[in-house]
Amino acid sequence: MSTVRSGKLPLQLDAVAEELAAARRVLFITGAGISADSGLPTYRGTGGLYEGRATADGMSIERALSGPVFRTRPEITWKYLAQIEETCRGAQPNAAHLAIAWLEQRLPHVLTLTQNVDGLHRQAGSRALIEIHGDLRDLYCPRCGYRETPASLAGRALPPPCPACAAILRPDVVLFDEPLPAAAVKRLRDELASGFDLVLTIGTSANFPYIVEPVALALQAGVPTVEINPQRTPLSDHVDFYLPLGAAAAMSALLARLQA
Repeated sequence: MSTVRSGKLPLQLDAVAEELAAARRVLFITGAGISADSGLPTYRGTGGLYEGRATADGMSIERALSGPVFRTRPEITWKYLAQIEETCRGAQPNAAHLAIAWLEQRLPHVLTLTQNVDGLHRQAGSRALIEIHGDLRDLYCPRCGYRETPASLAGRALPPPCPACAAILRPDVVLFDEPLPAAAVKRLRDELASGFDLVLTIGTSANFPYIVEPVALALQAGVPTVEINPQRTPLSDHVDFYLPLGAAAAMSALLARLQA
């Protein structure tokens, strides 16, 4: 049965702002939609360019960006990683990223769990952050452990060689068909065990179990839940508050209420 609270959007925003003001432990779960207002595409970083059809290399974008292909044909994986990196290069945090960072400084505990690899939460100033899929800007060598965070990949040889041992560098992100990083999963489990007073999802299609689970746990515990997304998702009929807005518009409206 749906638990969505009825009422006009301004009243719902008022109610969510009240929940935020009273909360001591808040979880934000963000997906590609939060970065849309920064000019980044919402389909796995490729803007839908390959959605529903094969890449120029005759495979799906998911296959091209998979662990098995990286291990056997790194030049293919790096070709599309470089396209995503070029899209992300120069993007700036928008009002939604900045609002979450502002709240982190003012509420007792704000944690952000993000699917995004664009690094915009970090850029905005968030520090209590679980980047469950990693950050595309961080490179490391699987052979010797060398690490670097270059400003961009422009002008770099691809695949980029490790300057320490000449093996191939890779971004510190989770490719398709690879497990989530154990440390990030453990931290999420520990945080969920401590519980939250409010759980908000922003701009995620909620297709992954580890994105849905925190919302399901909150619903079971009677903890208020909020979804911010202009498109309805499998969560929309179950959360307490569904706000059909873009991330920047919704978070700006909530912040204005809190600051007032």
